[in-house]
Amino acid sequence: MLMQRFQSTYIPKQDISIDESLIGYKGRLGWKQYIPTKRSRFGVKLFQLCESESGYIWNSIIYTGKGTTFHEDYEDYGVSTKSVMTLIHELKNKGYTLTTDNYYTSPELAEILIKCKTDIYGTLRANRKGLPPLIKSSKVKKGEVLAFQKGKICLLKWTDKKPILMLSTLHSTSMVTVESKKSKSSKLKPAVVADYNNTMGGVDKAD
Repeated sequence: MLMQRFQSTYIPKQDISIDESLIGYKGRLGWKQYIPTKRSRFGVKLFQLCESESGYIWNSIIYTGKGTTFHEDYEDYGVSTKSVMTLIHELKNKGYTLTTDNYYTSPELAEILIKCKTDIYGTLRANRKGLPPLIKSSKVKKGEVLAFQKGKICLLKWTDKKPILMLSTLHSTSMVTVESKKSKSSKLKPAVVADYNNTMGGVDKAD
């Protein structure tokens, strides 16, 4: 298989990311997808695991709707969780750090990955199960941070132009100064937000 060749050829560095990719296709296909944020917009959707730095595609799943093939160990989970676990299966227990967007990130996934000696951080949807009600309802002023810690899992709400929810098993509430290339100014951001912006683009590089 093509993916086996990719995996045998290269071992990714510690920081990896998972996101969706789209192979452009305009013909008739029962599981053709529409993703407005992608260049092609219409085509075949893939879940991909890439090295964050280079964009090297290390694993991939073609999404075919209900017929999508996932690893049998994870069939009891929802699509987002079993997508991640299938992609990362061969990298478990090796100390990797995974970045995901809010389609995948959840407390459930974080708990599973902790047991697999894998860290995760990423944006988080407010309707995920297991979130403290206060982090959903609280209004956080611009520049302020609200955080909750449970074991290794840190949940963080920070407001820039709009509120942002983050989950991390690696970060605390520490802030870092980030330089803006466009305005030549600097801004204080949570370290998890700065790191997310630096590592989430692996799949985009592959595209």
